[in-house]
Amino acid sequence: MRMLKLAIPAGIVAAGFLFCTTASYGKPEYQKKENLKACSTCHVKVATPAAMKTDPNLTEIGKCYADNDHSLAKCKVPADAKKQ
Repeated sequence: MRMLKLAIPAGIVAAGFLFCTTASYGKPEYQKKENLKACSTCHVKVATPAAMKTDPNLTEIGKCYADNDHSLAKCKVPADAKKQ
C-alpha cells in the first residue's frame, strides 16, 4: 500500500512531463549562433528528424537562412525574434 502511495503520484508527474514537453530536433548551434529566441523563427512546426529531412517546414526566414550559407546577415528578421 505504501508503494502505491508513491508510485501513483510519481506516474502522474512523469506523464505530465511526457505530454507537456515539446520535441526539438533542430540544430541548437544555429539558434545560439544567430541569437534567436525559438526554433519557430525558421520552422513552421517541429516534426521527427526523418520528416524534417524530407520537409523541413521552413518559413521565409528559414528559406533565406538556408539560401545564404546559414547566415542571417542578408535576411530580414523581426526584432521580437532576437534575444535581448
